[in-house]
Amino acid sequence: MKKVVAVLACVVVLLVGYIVLDKSGTQSSFDTKKAYDQGKAFYNNKEYDRAAELFKIVCDGGEMRGCNNLGAMYTDGDGVEKNEQKAVELYKIACDGGYMIGCYNLGVMYAKGNGVEKNKQKAAELYKKACDGGEMAGCGDLGVMYTNGDGVEKNEQKAVELYKKACDGGEMNGCFNLGVMYANGNGVEKNKQKAVELYKKACDGGDISACYNLGFMYANGDGVEKDFDKAAKLLKKACDGGNMLGCNNLGVMYEKGNGVEKNEQKAVELYKKACDGGEMRGCHNLGIMYEYGNGVEKNEQRAVELYKKACDGGDMRGCNNLGAMYTKGNGVEKDFIKAVQLFKKACDSGEMSVCANLGVMYANGYGVEKNEQKAVELYKKVCDGGEMTGCYNLGVMYAKGNGVEKNEQKAMDLYKKACDGGNMLGCGFLGFMYEKGDGVGQDIYMAKEYYGKACDLGDQDGCDEYKRLNK
Repeated sequence: MKKVVAVLACVVVLLVGYIVLDKSGTQSSFDTKKAYDQGKAFYNNKEYDRAAELFKIVCDGGEMRGCNNLGAMYTDGDGVEKNEQKAVELYKIACDGGYMIGCYNLGVMYAKGNGVEKNKQKAAELYKKACDGGEMAGCGDLGVMYTNGDGVEKNEQKAVELYKKACDGGEMNGCFNLGVMYANGNGVEKNKQKAVELYKKACDGGDISACYNLGFMYANGDGVEKDFDKAAKLLKKACDGGNMLGCNNLGVMYEKGNGVEKNEQKAVELYKKACDGGEMRGCHNLGIMYEYGNGVEKNEQRAVELYKKACDGGDMRGCNNLGAMYTKGNGVEKDFIKAVQLFKKACDSGEMSVCANLGVMYANGYGVEKNEQKAVELYKKVCDGGEMTGCYNLGVMYAKGNGVEKNEQKAMDLYKKACDGGNMLGCGFLGFMYEKGDGVGQDIYMAKEYYGKACDLGDQDGCDEYKRLNK
């Protein structure tokens, strides 16, 4: 049964609104300025009760930033009892008084439905007002709404304009999201080099998600020359900043020794941190470490728990590996029916490699009524989806005439496709067919070539057959 190995994965994160607490110090009235500055100092010192009192005085005195900051304190329950309705009132006062951060924060409340009925259209209007008034966070979040067609008609070109305005205005999240658009060619011509530049700017400016994406690009040589050392540094920065996917992928680097000295114990620590932080890839990868005893004492029961957590959390590779444990009875009582349920869940979610496992169950009648035609359908789906295991398995069905009319030439074509895609079994079986002359004229030279390819891909049987033919 195939295991899914740990892989690096780039995710696109379009951040949602956050409450902005103004910490500027300019003010026309000396007394109000002094009260505001004192309130700000108390706030920074976490003396929230005293800060709230002063911000109220400033707000009552007609200074809109005091109203905004007092609203932020009601939003979070700092120094006052949490009251989102009161926060909405205060943000509205600030916004109506021309204070653009107040408009932005009021937009956030409408976008989330906090203290007010959720209204994405109203949120978009407020973000636009804030953006037009020079509040770059409003430009960035309005760009997100245009990207997703959320509260406004989807318009990726408009989103790009807004992200650029936000980025040029110093809003690092805007730079990050603009990088995402260039990386994927959404609303703009795809340009990976431009994406790298924008991610670097955003990362240097403190946007941790940008550090993660930039690290991913260095790890894969995507838009930039591959550099594992830089990738590891960037992923560490992302992880240290709270990006759990960064922790997971840094764990991959330690497990493989890419850009850092190989250290499976360190990989385990990082996978655990990611898993505990809610990143299901970390749970899945940690499960693999426990299943095989890599960097930690082997514990199949613990592996089962972690695969289940990953599966329940939406990581379909966890479902696949949990299903594999049920097929073997490793760490859990053998249960083919349960395995089929797990493979089906993952397959239905689009995890192609798991569809191949489901096909195996149908082909053999494990946990489900034997149905070779259904197995053929699944293998074809997997093969067409680019998963070479499906091509190999489909080739086996054609070679044997199981669930489909026997066709050795079709089998050879499928083995070749699998082999060209890096499947060692496809190479090995192709070598066997050339040696025996099945489906094609006997050709020992080609047999040796494909056995050699299988050997190069790690197939010991291929190595043995290659040596035998070269004696």
